[in-house]
Amino acid sequence: MDQITIIRPDDWHLHLRDGAMLQAVLPDTARQFARAIVMPNLKPPVTTVAQAAAYRERILAALPPALDFTPLMTLYLTDNTTTDEIERAADSEFVHAVKYYPAGATTNSDNGVTDLGHVQAVLEAMQKHDLPLLLHGEVTAAEIDVFDREAVFIERHLQRLTHDFPALRMVLEHVTTADAVQFVEAAEAHVAATITAHHLLLNRNAMFAGGLRPHHYCLPLIKREQHRQALAAAAVGGNPKFFLGTDSAPHTRTAKESDCGCAGIYSARAAIELYAEVFADNNALQRLEGFASCHGPDFYRLPRNTSTIHLRRECWQMPPALEAAGEQIVPLRAGATMQWRLD
Repeated sequence: MDQITIIRPDDWHLHLRDGAMLQAVLPDTARQFARAIVMPNLKPPVTTVAQAAAYRERILAALPPALDFTPLMTLYLTDNTTTDEIERAADSEFVHAVKYYPAGATTNSDNGVTDLGHVQAVLEAMQKHDLPLLLHGEVTAAEIDVFDREAVFIERHLQRLTHDFPALRMVLEHVTTADAVQFVEAAEAHVAATITAHHLLLNRNAMFAGGLRPHHYCLPLIKREQHRQALAAAAVGGNPKFFLGTDSAPHTRTAKESDCGCAGIYSARAAIELYAEVFADNNALQRLEGFASCHGPDFYRLPRNTSTIHLRRECWQMPPALEAAGEQIVPLRAGATMQWRLD
């Protein structure tokens, strides 16, 4: 297949930042995705419905008039989140989930949950009001190897969460391991997972090929080849528990190339083209629509989009850098040849 038309996709895990950076990166997402679950880890974090409403207005104000895009807002779960705030979120028309970050796990996660025991009442309220829990599934204990954080989170926390809250919809976001794939496949229907393009395309050698590659550094870290293959099999296999979530996370070149570089990969410039490459390479292009356009809205109980996009096999060159907020962002596949193009 050298071309394909699919229902317009959605991105179920996206970082848009704020201010000038928001204005710079939003068009890349809006030209291909109809909707996106927007992460709340700003400074300060989006912890209330009122803050989510204000952030949503800033996103819509930054949207170019020619583009049609709907931000789906989330709240940042903290030790101090209240059940009243969960009820307000459930009653709103624009908050679609609550995001769990373990404190210190990734960019702007210092306000995250220090102990899941502190938020049991909030999780019960989320289950009652059918508000999904989005999980950055890692532990942050210093004694745990950084490459094992996801597997240990599943063993220590996720098994208990799914047992204690059997009706709470949960998304294990940006899964990176065969362990996560196996857990989600075996779990009940209320447990799902998103998979990024970079975890489908890269193994951990990409961070060290010919030297240290800061623009391939993300959290959770890219893992071994055996895990990449397990993710690819899950993505292209047609299981509705797995769907598209880019985790596209813009940082300036200077922030990435510093002596303590930020974690995050910017894939939004050509996200759907990168996913198409994965599906084509696995002889499963006919299943791209399900993964990108159907499984996510079905899990979130939202209607599927009615418009379509068209992709064709065509080589083109990804720019080595993108201008953003007076600085540069280095995108995934910077300077390299892309195999698919979005019309």
